[in-house]
Amino acid sequence: MKKILQIYKTDWKNIFKVPIALFLIVGLMALPSLYAWFNLKAGWDPYGDTSGIAIAVTNEDEGTHIRKGDIDKEINVGKEIVDSLKKNKKLGWTFVSKEEAERGVNHGDYYASLLIPKDFSAKIATILEENPQKPEIEYSVNEKINAIAPKITTTGASGVVAQVSENFVKTASEAIFTIFNEVGIKLEQELPTIRNIENRIFELEKRLPDIEQAGNKALEFEKKLPEIRKQSEKVIELEKKLPEIKKAANHILTLEEKLPKIKEVGDEILVIQQKLPEIQKAADRIVEIDQNFYKVESVLNKAIEDAKKAAGIISSAQQALPKLEQIAKDGGDFANSLNEFLQKNDGAFESVAPIIKQNLILLQQTADAVTQITETLKQANIDPKPTLEALSFLEARLSTGVKVIDRTTDLLTKLNKYIPNHPLDRTITRLHAVKTNFEKQISTMQAIQNAIKRGEQPAKTIVDNLNSLSKDANDALGGILSRYDSEIVPNINKALDQLKRSAQNASDVLQTAQTKLPDIKAILDDAALGINYGQQELIRLQGDLPEIRAKVHEVAQSIQEKMERLTEGINAAANFVQNDLPKLEPKIHQAADFVRNDLPRAEQEVHKVSNLIRTKLPEVEAAVHKVANLVRQDLPELEDSVRKAADKIREFEKSKNLGEIIELLKNDIRKESDFLAQPVLLKENKKFPIPNYGSAMSPFYTTLCLWVGAILLVSLLRLDVEDPEGIYKSNHIYFGRLLTFLTIGVFQALIVTIGDMAVLGAYVVDKVWFVMFGVFISIVFMTIVYTFVSVFGNMGKALAIIMLVLQLSGSGGTFPIQVTPPFFQAIHPFLPFTYAIGLMREAVGGMLYDIVIKDIVFLLLFLGAALLLGLVLKEPLSKSTQRVAEKAKESKIIH
Repeated sequence: MKKILQIYKTDWKNIFKVPIALFLIVGLMALPSLYAWFNLKAGWDPYGDTSGIAIAVTNEDEGTHIRKGDIDKEINVGKEIVDSLKKNKKLGWTFVSKEEAERGVNHGDYYASLLIPKDFSAKIATILEENPQKPEIEYSVNEKINAIAPKITTTGASGVVAQVSENFVKTASEAIFTIFNEVGIKLEQELPTIRNIENRIFELEKRLPDIEQAGNKALEFEKKLPEIRKQSEKVIELEKKLPEIKKAANHILTLEEKLPKIKEVGDEILVIQQKLPEIQKAADRIVEIDQNFYKVESVLNKAIEDAKKAAGIISSAQQALPKLEQIAKDGGDFANSLNEFLQKNDGAFESVAPIIKQNLILLQQTADAVTQITETLKQANIDPKPTLEALSFLEARLSTGVKVIDRTTDLLTKLNKYIPNHPLDRTITRLHAVKTNFEKQISTMQAIQNAIKRGEQPAKTIVDNLNSLSKDANDALGGILSRYDSEIVPNINKALDQLKRSAQNASDVLQTAQTKLPDIKAILDDAALGINYGQQELIRLQGDLPEIRAKVHEVAQSIQEKMERLTEGINAAANFVQNDLPKLEPKIHQAADFVRNDLPRAEQEVHKVSNLIRTKLPEVEAAVHKVANLVRQDLPELEDSVRKAADKIREFEKSKNLGEIIELLKNDIRKESDFLAQPVLLKENKKFPIPNYGSAMSPFYTTLCLWVGAILLVSLLRLDVEDPEGIYKSNHIYFGRLLTFLTIGVFQALIVTIGDMAVLGAYVVDKVWFVMFGVFISIVFMTIVYTFVSVFGNMGKALAIIMLVLQLSGSGGTFPIQVTPPFFQAIHPFLPFTYAIGLMREAVGGMLYDIVIKDIVFLLLFLGAALLLGLVLKEPLSKSTQRVAEKAKESKIIH
């Protein structure tokens, strides 16, 4: 302890020995206070004088004329607003044109503008109409001029709207209550009439069931109207048919005259009916010939065609017979040689399949090489010379591959002919596709070479296309090779075996044919003569065939079309003659008597009824529809309205007295309108009142300046102690120099707290506690900042500044912490500023001791943590901190 005090005394002796040092220390004591005082004075009462904030006002309201009932009045609400603003000195209201207002707001001459549009009064007047429209005041603000000014101007604009609304409510309610007063007087005069209407409504309510029953009958009658209309239209149609009916009636009379002849024809029909089976048999024969005639024609055509083919074949055989004789002689020797060749060279055929497989493997390797070169081409920087050489080599391999594919497919095609169902077709098709793919690769590769020769990077799309083509070819060849041994090789071997068997068979056939040639020549000569004769006869018959077929078809078609109808007609006629004609005869006489005697009277009646339907039925339908529509649409609503009206009257009579309502409507108009204009008054109760903004902000700026003062001290004063003899330990130096810093910090706190009250006149309830809290906070802050720098060196200064920045936003000193981002809300409880500002606010506004105790306890915890950090880490880190400081000094720029 003695050494700590020795360091402290030595520091102050050294300070007082050097006047410049003393002057600097005094400056460091006072300088943080200036920081707080200037900020507090600048924001002492920011809303106290806003008359200098210019707001442009433009009134274009043209006013309106209200005519509604007894109301007839000219109004101009825009002019009233302007007159009111001219008396309002809270803001700098400036009355200009619309163009000047827009220019001024844009250029910052005015903070905001209010525009009262032309239809402002007209829209207010729509309150008396069915669809009222809300009027609008156009408010424009230039927010880039200042952060706070838009809030002030917005409050002013809102005040204008509120004032207009209040005046409008007062005026409108006064007019409404005037009307209510008049209504009350008129109601009092018309009270007997109202009572009479009540009695009529109750009587109408009793009659509603009878009205509903009558309405249902009208609806039922309406449903029957379509049927009535349908029957009526039949009468009208009957009237239109009367000329035809008269004509038919004349035919009935004629029919009556012809009855004897009809009976004679009926007897002849009965005779024909007996002959029908014989007629039917003959008809069926003719139809059968016609239906099968195509067979004759087909057989004849086939015979002629076969005769022509046979003649041609025989002629060719006769012409080739001499050659065949020579071939047979030479062929025997050739066939023997061929068999001997095949037996000796059987191994050559066995090597075909392996050679094809080797070629396919080489083709797949070529495709794979192209895929690899595309990966090189995708690089940003490629070496042109080796790349062009590689591309040229691969192009040559692809061209060779195309020729190999041609030879392979040609060989497989020839072998495929000797195998049933041609199983190699799929492999040949896939090889053709690979050939096409190789050709596309060659053209794509040439385009890439041309681009490289021009010094350009090959296009990515072309390289990707080449890569895709090579992969497709690789996959196709891999698919062929995967089934080569299991499917393709057996088929190739099968084709080669078939080829050898065919060669052996040819040898045997040639030897046998040589002995049969004389018999073949004789057979061919006889066949040629027979075919020539038959061919001539068939051609002659073919020439006559169309005419024969046309006649047969004509007869058959006629019989087929008419026979069935003839049979049905004769049977029906015979049935009519036998059964119906005897019964019909008396009816024909009866009908003829009706035509002669009753038909004229019936015509007259039909004309009368039709005329009545045309003239009167539309009127009846229209009337019925009107009644039905009334029942459907209006009657339910009428019934409901009547019942509701009756219920309301009964309910009203039970709960209310009409006389009381009349008295209510006749109340004082002005008092009631004043009440509606301001129905609720705000009674303000301020707890811990602070008269001005500067005093309210003094806890924040006072606390802030104490932390800034601590940073200034550690930045300008040395924390190490000259100890050439090495008598001081790290803890001695830490606490000895800390006492010096704390002494200066106490004076900083005294100057700023007393200055807040004496210099600025800040409002403080507990002045002594305000000073004492400031001293306590300065000790805590100085200890924290001093410990950071003492333990960590320059890194500690940075840590102190970082904490300052975080505490500016995270302490809740200016804005409520609840409106800050989540990060600052999270760190708020862990910052010394939080409790220091809270402690100073208690002294300014009035103390609650539980809050004061809580803030002091947390600040003591921060103080204890700082001292513990200094005691524990000062000595272990002192050498490391010193080395870091020395390294920093070597930069010739860091202190």
